Amino acid sequence: MSSDPISNVVVVLDSGAGLCKAGIAGERDPQAVVPNCTGRPFHSKRWLVADQLLSSDDLTSVSLRRPCDRGYLINPDLQREIWDRLLRSSLRVDPHHSDLLLVEPLFNLPSAQRATDEIVFEDLGFRSLYVADAPSLVHLYEASRRGPGSVIARTQCSLVVDCGFSFTHAAPVLQNFTVNYAVKRLDLGGKALTNYLKELISFRSLNVMDETFLVDDVKEKLCFVSLDVPHHLDIARKRGKENLLKCTYVLPDGITHTKGFVKDINEAQRYLTLSDGAKLPQPATKEDIGHYEDLEKPEARNRIDLTKNEINLTNERFLVPEMLFHPADLGMFYIEH
Repeated sequence: MSSDPISNVVVVLDSGAGLCKAGIAGERDPQAVVPNCTGRPFHSKRWLVADQLLSSDDLTSVSLRRPCDRGYLINPDLQREIWDRLLRSSLRVDPHHSDLLLVEPLFNLPSAQRATDEIVFEDLGFRSLYVADAPSLVHLYEASRRGPGSVIARTQCSLVVDCGFSFTHAAPVLQNFTVNYAVKRLDLGGKALTNYLKELISFRSLNVMDETFLVDDVKEKLCFVSLDVPHHLDIARKRGKENLLKCTYVLPDGITHTKGFVKDINEAQRYLTLSDGAKLPQPATKEDIGHYEDLEKPEARNRIDLTKNEINLTNERFLVPEMLFHPADLGMFYIEH
């Protein structure tokens, strides 16, 4: 395989506040999905960039620097460093002989647009740039995927809900153009959900307020959107083996494993049967229930071993994503533009 960079291609770059997704036009999936940040592990003095964070052995208490704040670019120098690493190391393309399709956030600030143009042309050296917003691209993709006879293709309109890292947009699209004056925004996204899960785990188990990457992994692997919240709440209140929502996430110990993982995948997926009318398992034994209730008593909390390398999750798994549908519980409301 040649080691020369790829030329004469159209690079598609969706640079979100949390992740950068990049690939080559014409391909179905992105070639690279990396964190849009740099990080320095607690035990190191070296800052890791983008994909280096994914290959790092230990990200315990990592300090993060992000080029975006609340979804908008505030640190062009840091963004240039991340994009350069992504293009030359992950995609291995030659920007000087390539074109760029860039996805930018809705209502992007003029100052951020100018800074982006400088990075694209002066620093990276792309031949040309086309800027698009996510809702119009999603509409166009769905219309082409479903075919000319589909409803979305015939009507040429759709409502796109884009839930990102910093905020969520509900955007109507008409004839491939986003109707900006009708867009509604909620300042709630993946970052707020991760922070909320941090608080829940730290209050109930152990302090993970500095473990952004770890809790983000817990959220992505174990949290889900409930289609029947009252039913899941009833299950979450059960004790012992009757609680089909309870699952365990193993924390890294720095010796045998340096990354966290779900202890039992089958255990974590038991909730999938709750909406199918499946019978619940037999009630737990008195010994199991008694042990669980002992740990629930306030006087027994001091006896819990806080040095254990596991955390148990139950109702947190669906309560965290539920904030997207009840943002007022976090004091957030929709903003009309």
